[in-house]
Amino acid sequence: MSRTGLDTMGIRADPDLESAVRAGLTDVERLLRDAVRSEFTFVTEASRHLTDAGGKRFRPMVVLLAAQFADPAAPEVIQAAAAIELTHLSTLYHDDVMDEAPLRRGAASANARWTNTVAILVGDYLFARASEITADLGPEATRILAQTIATLCEGQIRETVGPMPDDDPVEHYLRVVTGKTASLIAASGRLGAMMAGADPVTADILATFGERIGVGFQLSDDIIDVASETAASGKTPGTDLRAGVRTLPMLYALRGQDAGADRLRELLAAGFASDAALGEAIEILRSHPGMDEARAQLNSWASSARDCLAPLPEGSAKTALESLADFVVARTG
Repeated sequence: MSRTGLDTMGIRADPDLESAVRAGLTDVERLLRDAVRSEFTFVTEASRHLTDAGGKRFRPMVVLLAAQFADPAAPEVIQAAAAIELTHLSTLYHDDVMDEAPLRRGAASANARWTNTVAILVGDYLFARASEITADLGPEATRILAQTIATLCEGQIRETVGPMPDDDPVEHYLRVVTGKTASLIAASGRLGAMMAGADPVTADILATFGERIGVGFQLSDDIIDVASETAASGKTPGTDLRAGVRTLPMLYALRGQDAGADRLRELLAAGFASDAALGEAIEILRSHPGMDEARAQLNSWASSARDCLAPLPEGSAKTALESLADFVVARTG
C-alpha cells in the first residue's frame, strides 16, 4: 500500500473513495514536480529535496476529502492541494534552519546539505510557487492562502518569543499550535470545499474541522513523544524535550507542586545534560497527572472535531473524516 493512502492515517474509506484519493494524490505529485522546476538546475534540485522525500501528504488528503462534499473532479481542487503542500514544505525548510536540524525525513536537511541561506531562499521560492498556483484560483483563494501564511508566521513568532509574563503557558502553547500547525490544515479544508463548489457553510465546517484536527494531531504527537517506546512509535522518546520544547504534558506537570514537578524543574534547569537525565524526566512524566490532563485535552479537541461534522450529509467522506478524529486519539495508545 502507498504511504499516501488513506489507510496510513487510520482513515476508514470505501474502495471508491480510496481510489479517488489515491488518483488525486498522484495528480498532486505531478503538479508539485512541475511547480518546483526552474531553469536554474540547482534551484530545481534544492526544491525537490523535500518534495521527493515523500511524506503522507496529509494536507492534500484533507483538501481532497473536503472536495468530496461537492464536485471532487473540479481541476481547481488539485491545484489547491498542491499549493497547500508547497506552503507546508516551505515551512519545513524554514523550521530546519531555526531548529538547526541535521535531518529531515531520514535524510540530511537542506540547511545541512547546503547552507542556512540556501534553505531559507528555497523555502521562500516554494512560498512564491504556492502563491502563483493560488493566483490562478482567484482572489479569494489568494487571500485565504496569504492570511494563512501570516498566521503560520505569527504562530512561529509566538513560539520563538515565548509567553509573556501574564500569559498562561498552556493557553499560549495552544495558540502557538493553532497558528503554526492547525491553520494550514484549516485552510486545506476550506480550499478543498471552495474549489469543489461547496456552499460557504460547508466550507466553514470543513475549515473548523481542519483546525481542530490539526491541534489534535500536535497534541497526540506531544503525548507520543513521552508515552511511546521507540519500537512502537518509530520516534525516539523525549525528542521534543531534548530540543527544549515544552509540550503539553510537560506544561501541565510543571503546574504541579508535587515532588515530581519539583524534580522536572531541576532537570529542565540543567538542560537534560545526559541521557539518564532525559530518561528520568520521561519516567516522571509518564506517571504524572499532567499526562492525564494532556490526554483529556486531546480527547476534547478530537471530539469537537468529530462533532462539528454533524451537519454534513452522511456518506463515505464524512465517515473518513470522523475516523480520522478517532485515529488521532487511538494513535497515542
